[in-house]
Amino acid sequence: MQVPVITLENGQAGELDLPDALFGATPRADIMARVVHWQLAKRRAGTHKVKGMGEVSGTTKKPYRQKGTGNARQGSLRAPQFRTGGVVHGPVVRDHGYALPKKVRRLGLISALSQKAAEGKLVVLDTAASDGKTKALAGQVKALGWASALVVDATVSEGFGRAARNLPHVHVLPTIGANVYDILKHDVLAVTRAGVEALQERLK
Repeated sequence: MQVPVITLENGQAGELDLPDALFGATPRADIMARVVHWQLAKRRAGTHKVKGMGEVSGTTKKPYRQKGTGNARQGSLRAPQFRTGGVVHGPVVRDHGYALPKKVRRLGLISALSQKAAEGKLVVLDTAASDGKTKALAGQVKALGWASALVVDATVSEGFGRAARNLPHVHVLPTIGANVYDILKHDVLAVTRAGVEALQERLK
């Protein structure tokens, strides 16, 4: 798949042959959904917590005698039917993450890359370098017409990362951090020449 290579100044920098195995596959929406769900589940803090019957404060004394009062039998004021009682089957601190096969994660990333290429929203940059000035990079992004962009490079340069840090709709990731959720979240996927080679090495 031959695609043009551009610079951040929107100039031409030749062409690049993208591997069809990574950018020309048939996108699998079901696989991408599985990977996104797995990613978001791992991000959850899982710190939600309520107190159960054995954790709320209060007396352990039986409220009243078992028989003869005309009321239903009760053994504790900490029971969930009382206003000050504990919660039954409430959330507890836990890890929401789960395992997903490596082959599924790999196929999900390939599907996301191929979908961007099929939609015409994949851009290949010659290099991603900047002097660290956010204003200059914001002007370049505006000239390119990117409303929302994810830039993937083999290694993120310090200047470019600093310049993009204050742009709310432009994010920069190294190749090792490229993931399905961020690719689908942004409108444009911009990959550098070095980033394409690193993706080939990662997904071979």
